Amino acid sequence: MSFIPVLYRLALSFWIGGVALFTFVLTPILFKTQPRDLAGRIVGVLFPGYFRWGLACGAVALVCLLLQRGRHFIPALVLLVLMLAATSFQALVIEPKAAALKEQIGSFETTPKDDPLRQEFSRLHAVSAVCNLAVFAGGVVLIILL
Repeated sequence: MSFIPVLYRLALSFWIGGVALFTFVLTPILFKTQPRDLAGRIVGVLFPGYFRWGLACGAVALVCLLLQRGRHFIPALVLLVLMLAATSFQALVIEPKAAALKEQIGSFETTPKDDPLRQEFSRLHAVSAVCNLAVFAGGVVLIILL
């Protein structure tokens, strides 16, 4: 077996595994076991690395896909590009705006839910969650296509 298909599988698996671990295990545990503000600070510290990880794994997978041009090339290419676009949008647009809002809000424990800053944060969080789930679903499809 060639090195490129193996690297493609590894990059894709590391990316989607990271999404699954962060989304379905780590974040829920933090918010169940820690006060809301502390859990939010921890997740906020992790987000930049989380997005860089996704972008790096996605870039490696994309390069490998372009080099091997195997079975299901076009659907895989479309999915990978969309996944990278969603991750880039989260990393470069959503996360910086959400981090700035979090600083302005101060405490989610004491700021009312109907506060305009919290409502904007909730909107950004929802958009980010949809992007994250889309990346995960796209990754699952790519793994099935293997």
